[in-house]
Amino acid sequence: MKILQFTDPHLYGSSKGRLRGVETDASLTAVLDDAFARVPEYSAVLVTGDLVQDDASGYLRFRSFFGSLNKPVLCLPGNHDIPEAMRRELNGRPFEICGAHEIDGWQFIMLDSFYPGHVGGRLSPAELARLDSALARSSKHAMVCLHHHPVHMGSLWLDTVGLADPDEFWRIIDSHPHVRAVVWGHVHQVYDGQRGDVRLFGTPSTGAQFLPRSDCYAVDSRPPAYRSFDLNADGGIRSDVHWLQPMSMLKAVAQ
Repeated sequence: MKILQFTDPHLYGSSKGRLRGVETDASLTAVLDDAFARVPEYSAVLVTGDLVQDDASGYLRFRSFFGSLNKPVLCLPGNHDIPEAMRRELNGRPFEICGAHEIDGWQFIMLDSFYPGHVGGRLSPAELARLDSALARSSKHAMVCLHHHPVHMGSLWLDTVGLADPDEFWRIIDSHPHVRAVVWGHVHQVYDGQRGDVRLFGTPSTGAQFLPRSDCYAVDSRPPAYRSFDLNADGGIRSDVHWLQPMSMLKAVAQ
C-alpha cells in the first residue's frame, strides 16, 4: 500500500497568499502535481496539520485541491488551524478529520494536538484515552499521526513548541506492540528515527522549511517537499522524502 503525506501547506483564502517568501497556493500545486505523477496508485492521503494560516477561508482553497480525490484524505489540525471551521468546511468525503481509519490492513490514528492559544501542542486526557482505546480495539499494523513533534529535534527554539508532556503519549505507544510508526508535521524539515520497533517520521512542508538544528528561528533554503510511504502486509515500511526541483516551482508559478 502506498500513502502520501503532505503537511503544513499554510493556505490562505487568496491564491496569492505568501508565507516566509513562498506563495503557498502555487507551492502546493507544484507538490501535488509531482506527487500524483510519481505515486499514481496511492491508497490514501495524510495531511498532518496547518492546512491554513490562521484564515478560515483557506479551507475552501484546501477543498479545491483535495475535494475531488476518490481516496480518503485524512486530516488533523495544527496550531495555525481553526478546528471548528476545519470540521465545518471539510465535512464529508473524501475528508476525514481525526479519528481512526482502517485501510488495506493498516490502522491510521489521526490525533488532535491543537492547544488553544499556544504554538506548541498538547494531547488532552480524552485524546490520549481515544488513542489507547483505538489501539486496543485493533491488532492491525498502526500508524499514529499528529501535528506536533513528540521528540526533540535538536533545535533550541523549535523544541519549545513541540508536544507538551509527551511521556503519557509514549507510554501508550510503548504498550501496543503493533504500532509501526509515528508521523508528524510542524517541524518543516526531515526527521527519520526509531524508538524500539517504532519508526519515527517528521516531514518537510509543502512550502518553506526551517533550518535544522538552529538555536534561533531561521528559514532554510530547501524547496517544498512531501513524503511517500510503502506499507507492507508484514508491517515493514519504506519511506522517501521528495524535494521539488526549481523547474517544478517555476511551472506552478507560471500557471
